[in-house]
Amino acid sequence: MGEIEGSYRVLQTPGTRLGAQFNAGISTLEPGQSLSANMATGAKSHGRGLQIRVLGLDDSQEFFDIEVWLEPTKPIIKQVRRPTNTLFRLSVKFFPPDPGQLQEEYTRYLFSLQMKRDLMEGRLTCTENTGALLASHLVQSEIGDYDDMADRDFLRVNKLLPYQDRVLEKILDLHRRHMGQTPAESDFQVLEIARKLEMYGVRFHPAADREGTKINLAVAHMGLQVFQGNTKINTFNWSKIRKLSFKRKRFLIKLHPEVHGPHQDTLEFLMASRDQCKIFWKNCVEHHSFFRLFDQPQPKSKAILFTRGSSFRYRFEALHVHLSAKMYALCILHVIFDCNVVISSTGSAMDSPQLSPFVTKSPLCLSPSFQMSTLSLPGQAPSPLQSPILSEVGSNARLEEEEEGRRKRYPTDKAYFIAKEILTTERTYLKDLEVITVWFRSAVIKENAMPEGLMTLLFSNIDPIYEFHRGFLKEIDQRLALWEGRSNAHVKGDYQRIGDVMLRNMSALKEFTSYLQKHDEVLTELEKATKRLKKLETVYKEFELQKVCYLPLNTFLLKPIQRLMHYKLILERLCKHYSPAHRDHDDCKDALKEVADIAAQLQSSLIRLENFQKLTELQRDLIGIENLTTPGREFIREGCLYKLTKKGLQQRMFFLFSDMLLYTSKGVTATNQFKVHGQLPLHGMIVEESENEWSVPHCFTIYSAQRTIVVAASSKVEMGKWIEDLNMAIDMAKKSQEKSNIFLDAGLGDRSSDEVSLEQESEDDMHSSRTSLDKQTHHRANTTMHVCWHRNTSVSMSDHSLAVENQLSGYLLRKFKNSNGWQKLWVVFTNFCLFFYKTHQDDFPLASLPLLGYTVCTPEESDSIHKEYVFKLQFKSHVYFFRAESEYTFERWMEVIKSAASTTGRMSLLIPKGPMEINGN
Repeated sequence: MGEIEGSYRVLQTPGTRLGAQFNAGISTLEPGQSLSANMATGAKSHGRGLQIRVLGLDDSQEFFDIEVWLEPTKPIIKQVRRPTNTLFRLSVKFFPPDPGQLQEEYTRYLFSLQMKRDLMEGRLTCTENTGALLASHLVQSEIGDYDDMADRDFLRVNKLLPYQDRVLEKILDLHRRHMGQTPAESDFQVLEIARKLEMYGVRFHPAADREGTKINLAVAHMGLQVFQGNTKINTFNWSKIRKLSFKRKRFLIKLHPEVHGPHQDTLEFLMASRDQCKIFWKNCVEHHSFFRLFDQPQPKSKAILFTRGSSFRYRFEALHVHLSAKMYALCILHVIFDCNVVISSTGSAMDSPQLSPFVTKSPLCLSPSFQMSTLSLPGQAPSPLQSPILSEVGSNARLEEEEEGRRKRYPTDKAYFIAKEILTTERTYLKDLEVITVWFRSAVIKENAMPEGLMTLLFSNIDPIYEFHRGFLKEIDQRLALWEGRSNAHVKGDYQRIGDVMLRNMSALKEFTSYLQKHDEVLTELEKATKRLKKLETVYKEFELQKVCYLPLNTFLLKPIQRLMHYKLILERLCKHYSPAHRDHDDCKDALKEVADIAAQLQSSLIRLENFQKLTELQRDLIGIENLTTPGREFIREGCLYKLTKKGLQQRMFFLFSDMLLYTSKGVTATNQFKVHGQLPLHGMIVEESENEWSVPHCFTIYSAQRTIVVAASSKVEMGKWIEDLNMAIDMAKKSQEKSNIFLDAGLGDRSSDEVSLEQESEDDMHSSRTSLDKQTHHRANTTMHVCWHRNTSVSMSDHSLAVENQLSGYLLRKFKNSNGWQKLWVVFTNFCLFFYKTHQDDFPLASLPLLGYTVCTPEESDSIHKEYVFKLQFKSHVYFFRAESEYTFERWMEVIKSAASTTGRMSLLIPKGPMEINGN
């Protein structure tokens, strides 16, 4: 199949649907230009006339008289074979991840026609039930509301499915349920269903791997995909790929080895011929350019219709706006003609097989080290914990104009923004579930690393929850679209409410209580299996290093129960906002009761699971302590203190549990773990403030049965928190009937309680040479433990529990201290950290910003920020400004960031109330 670049950029109206409004879509023609005239442009003095036949997406055919540019030194017959018999098919080439966000109804219609074609041709594979559902929406789009005779006549003439006769009655039954649905809504439904199918937009290129196994390669918006049959077995995101090339029949993918971990540096696939290899390479270059390129190269001076080079031309307005809805609206306008002849012509600059397409800069402009989020491998740039690097972008006037237009167009009711928070956080929640249901499942299946019994236990519990929330997200998305007026359906009824959707789904959540109650068993059994099975432990650790697993893996297993708390808090805000007489109040109140009942049943389970999760996380991050997850042990606080030694004050990381206190130092090996230096049982422990005795600010002494240590906190607030939690833990241990099973290691010393421990740590401890530890995988550097170490602060378990309630997602505009432009980013707040994405469809964050120690406030006059809803984040010299879309979202972001940036809001009761430094320094 050859590729020919078409000069025309606007689609003819392919017929009119019943009830459809005419919309000409988006034109990229200059004012006054016509379609046929634009196609005829070229080099008229060098070409000859030619009539071509084009098959549209609606199966209509059009004839066009065009001037063809031909190479004068080559025979015409070798350049265009039987042109009068050639049928050119208009097709979508670039498939955006969420075509439902296309702004123009007509463009969405064209995309739905492509889905219709793919469905009939067997490219969009799905179950027969899903196929029948898609067909029912296509029927509704074409002929309107259900009529048995009209439906049967239409389906007799129009084949929508290869197996249509088998599911005919199912299609009719489903169509009956779409009464009142407009063509635009039907198109939206088709796109929503289609985009979630694994074969959406997939175009196979047959190949074989190094072992000769037959596979299929495909390219999509996120990168390259590998299929075995119709099953996707691997995905290589653009960020993981350093270079693409081909040599004869061999297609080569060169990866960033430090990013992709277990995979080899270069992957090789064998294709049937050099031409097929080159076609696929060009396709990859074009997709990467279209979805990742943000600088527009200079266009060629003349349009060329027939070319052997890449069919992508950087002349579209889409390249100015990265992956926004405006770009999506242009995806359909860049098309290919699938021909049954090979067209050969002059070459182009894109012919070089060694050209690496990955030299363009994304808006974040992250260096390779910072494209790995917060990972800081040895020899790379400083950790983002010390220097949170997020790139600067220039002024973007168009973006600000769009934002202003959107603010004026969309509703301003507070209830709308509360409902939108449900939508945005649900999107993040579903992505978090996919870390387990899609990504982790793929990893363990690929390596056959998990016993069948554990597989069943894990996925039979989480899969039904994931499927439920997919439907729930779709419902919320549709309701918000109607609320915003993005469809004309809002004229038929009152859609400016969310209570009915919440009530229906919170009631349905009751069915999943039994699944949620099993999460305790799931977490425990998974932990046991990783200790027992070396292969599973290896897969587990390697998976945690993948960028998609941006939090500790077992954190994602807590999300379903934590999500109930989010629903409860959001519904409480809605009920507080509405007056009792409001039409949405009763539904919201009933929905709140439903979710509160479920949450109450699972509250104790959540507390237990959060504690277990924290203990298992620490077990992996600490060297020199075993069986940290001993039953009955509770985590209380972790943080940085300075311990008095013979060398003076030395930074140490302390961990307080319900039965003991650990102190550790940070190793310098690649594992990023902490080494335990001492463990003190709480039984018989005494804590005293001793600032005057040692002339060290914020100093206190810890007396235990085996030793006495002197430590200093970074502030009076921090000292107060530690003293209070230590005394509380000591009191709890004293009252406990159980004796601690943890005893000091003999090598840790047994000094009398009145002797201050001023041990001389060995050089081996503090500056250990490379050992077997280096063979272990690198740990993430943005856990609260590592942030506390870098920022000299501490976090308690109550802080962790409160942080669970304060999760938030949404688009924000970000600006640096010394830049002029605002950059739109999808921002997720969770686990005391902001994670930055380009769009909400991205599978992993591009960068992260841990917030512990940051101050948050509104800009000062000297900042010269003259915009509404802006808040300022600052840690030492690092300053960021973020701009929200409304007063409500501004207040919510301020609220959740304050909860993470400062733990002084939950400070020790021993500290007098009054004005405090927000970062506790």
